Amino acid sequence: MMRILHSLPRTHKLLLLPVATMVTVLGAHKIVSTLEDTRYEHDTAQNATLLVPLEPNSSPGVPSLTLDRTPVSKAIDVASRAVDATREHVPLSQLTAGEVVDIDFINAAQAGRDSIASLSDTPESEAAPQIDEGARHIAVVLGTVASGMLASDKRLLADATSYEDVSEAELELFDEGPIILEEEIAANEPFVPEWQTYTVQSGDTFTVLAQDRFGMGYSEVTALLDKMPEPKLLTRWNVGTRFDYQLDAEGKLSALRIMSNPRDGYLVKREDGSTEVSTIERAGESTQRMFAGTISGSFARSAQATGLTSAEVSELSRVLEKKLDFRRDTRRGDHFEVLVESDIIDGQSLDPRIQAVRYDGSRMDLTLIRNPQDNNFYTPEGESLDPSFNRYPFEGHYRISSPFNPRRHHPVTGRISPHKGTDFAMPTGTAVKAPANGRVEKVGNHPAAGRYIVIRHDNGYKTRYLHLSKPLVSRGDHVTMGERIALSGNTGRSTGPHLHYEVLVDNNQVNAMKVALPEGGSLSGKALASFKQQTGPVLAALDSGQTGTVVASTQAKDKDDDEG
Repeated sequence: MMRILHSLPRTHKLLLLPVATMVTVLGAHKIVSTLEDTRYEHDTAQNATLLVPLEPNSSPGVPSLTLDRTPVSKAIDVASRAVDATREHVPLSQLTAGEVVDIDFINAAQAGRDSIASLSDTPESEAAPQIDEGARHIAVVLGTVASGMLASDKRLLADATSYEDVSEAELELFDEGPIILEEEIAANEPFVPEWQTYTVQSGDTFTVLAQDRFGMGYSEVTALLDKMPEPKLLTRWNVGTRFDYQLDAEGKLSALRIMSNPRDGYLVKREDGSTEVSTIERAGESTQRMFAGTISGSFARSAQATGLTSAEVSELSRVLEKKLDFRRDTRRGDHFEVLVESDIIDGQSLDPRIQAVRYDGSRMDLTLIRNPQDNNFYTPEGESLDPSFNRYPFEGHYRISSPFNPRRHHPVTGRISPHKGTDFAMPTGTAVKAPANGRVEKVGNHPAAGRYIVIRHDNGYKTRYLHLSKPLVSRGDHVTMGERIALSGNTGRSTGPHLHYEVLVDNNQVNAMKVALPEGGSLSGKALASFKQQTGPVLAALDSGQTGTVVASTQAKDKDDDEG
């Protein structure tokens, strides 16, 4: 035991000394209890005093072990004997008298000594020092541990036994060592891949990255590129491009998410050797913004000065050009307001949609609101921006002398000369009427076409009238459906009196007799009531100038140019 003690660090030796002291005290307490049992059988007195002779240099009090007078070996010996006392009776002959200990014996109950309570008749002020309960508990625990180290007597091992019956099946559970709960839980938890983000660096290629980071072979990379609807998203990278990916438990690519724009992208999933590619469509947060400005220079520049994007200005122009001639109807100082709805994704405004526009000008006042039911624009009263369009530009019935024919032979030259209009044989001086509302763009005289008129209509269509005898309108005039615009004739290169009539859609000539024409009109009844109910908040936003979200308002800077 001394050899073990000497091998311990100095700090452990110092810690062992108070442990031995507490064990000694507990051992002494056990000795007193043993004496009590011995005397109780022969003495029925309630109180007795046991006198133990003291040495000349001793002092009264609780038996103690002082560090300055007791060697370590003696302390260990005392502690060992104290532990022995907790297991069996110690003969009095083996005790060393050191102090006088006052012990009060209390009679047990008459039925038997099932419980013994020790009470002291000595006043509390004169009572012997008591052992602290915390120290007692520590001494019992550490003393029990130390007993295994200090024990050298075989008697201490004689009664050692085990009370647990361990089956063979249970032993097999521990063949690989003890079970650590945390490790077992971690081992039994299913693998859950986490999304990670990669930012493309200079010199990166998907082929190399897939092999180094995603654990893919060259054949797997080529198979994935063949599956991608847009392979360039992986083959033509720009520095700073970001994409997300997941790795499986083996460190191989299990999923990849890459976007071609903030709204659209692709999701790649790889499982059991198969690859599936699906599309991603992100829905943004719908936001309305109000823009207001004043005309100064061209309409397009004035609109851009309010903060509208180029795409929003283009859509606004397409809406207004059906009613507004930007060259002739706009004047410096005219005011306009535009309500734009768009989807916000990652701070970007996508898919702008003009919801309403108000133009207050010196030549025209106009308010237009988009109808959610048919996506067309109407005035607040429900009048359509795209009125109906008549098939024929005249009243009555006249024979078609030459139909629309891209492969027609020219009657004079005999060569293939496409006929991109429809000829109606009619007497000179027959009234020609506008098939829809519009504005006169051109009035002229051409050697081949003769006298002619070009009208741009509110719905974006154009019509042309050739070989006229007399125009009845001037350039820039507004015309309404059914209004007389000219008289037919036989001017220019013509074989006889007739009207050459053309319809243009997106500036391309089409067959006027077969083309689908607008069937607009005013809203009425339930359709009008629903329109007013749904567009009420939009009209209120125009009136107040605020939408409750982002409101942008600016005055366009003065410009010297008057570009259209």
